[in-house]
Amino acid sequence: MDIRYSCNQKDFKRYTTEETRKEFLIENLFIKDQVTAVYSHVDRMVTLGIMPVDECVPLDKGIDIWHNFGTEYFLERRELGMFNVGGPGRVNVDGTEYALGTKDCLYITRGARKVTFSSDCGGNPAKYYIVSAPAHTSYETRLIRIADAAKRPCGAAETSNKRTINQFIHPDVLKTCQLSMGMTVLDSGSVWNTMPAHTHERRMEIYFYFDIPKDNVVFHMMGEGQETRHIVMQNEQAVISPSWSIHAGAGTSNYTFIWAMGGENQAFDDMDNIPTTQLR
Repeated sequence: MDIRYSCNQKDFKRYTTEETRKEFLIENLFIKDQVTAVYSHVDRMVTLGIMPVDECVPLDKGIDIWHNFGTEYFLERRELGMFNVGGPGRVNVDGTEYALGTKDCLYITRGARKVTFSSDCGGNPAKYYIVSAPAHTSYETRLIRIADAAKRPCGAAETSNKRTINQFIHPDVLKTCQLSMGMTVLDSGSVWNTMPAHTHERRMEIYFYFDIPKDNVVFHMMGEGQETRHIVMQNEQAVISPSWSIHAGAGTSNYTFIWAMGGENQAFDDMDNIPTTQLR
């Protein structure tokens, strides 16, 4: 497991491009029949990628649970949310099987002991993008299909940010301890996301960009509103955003991204907007 220790905004001003990418960017999430895991000390969020091809992959494969979490099993004191961004697959949670199509979501509550991942076809493997947060109690493991997500249209074609926010793991859809997750789909011809840029002091956020066409990229903006930096991101990469950092971006084409939040509350509109003309 890759451990990332939190960086403060004062030190971040002096970071080089290489240091910024090493601290916040998560690359190579999907490796055949392996579990890729990044533990961030920003709100103790864990980001994982699993791509089963030739075998059924357990959630804890290659992870020293006691060393990293001090617990007997991964979800003893954690909850997690996942999206399948690949071919059809199946997730087994303590003997109950869930079939996930592309862009379907599964929330697994605290206390689930055995979780395994498989693909229906190794030639078109499932790709499970996962985020886990600490949890204080247990709720209900639940499959949320893309058709059942709460949809919020945003933006406009005139400002190149017409998009639909799909809320999956969200108080309007189901109960969780602190984790919120959703998927934002940009319309063709729109490239800007999350405008106006904002911070939310009470929550951190992780973005996962995908559906980026070949030979295209997304310029992810981060840092304080008056001291911005950027990371050039490619398809199926994630980026960690501390509470003091903006998290916005523009692509060379339209794309889709998954957002995951954890922190003090789950109030989706609890944010501190920064007027675009005040960004520096």
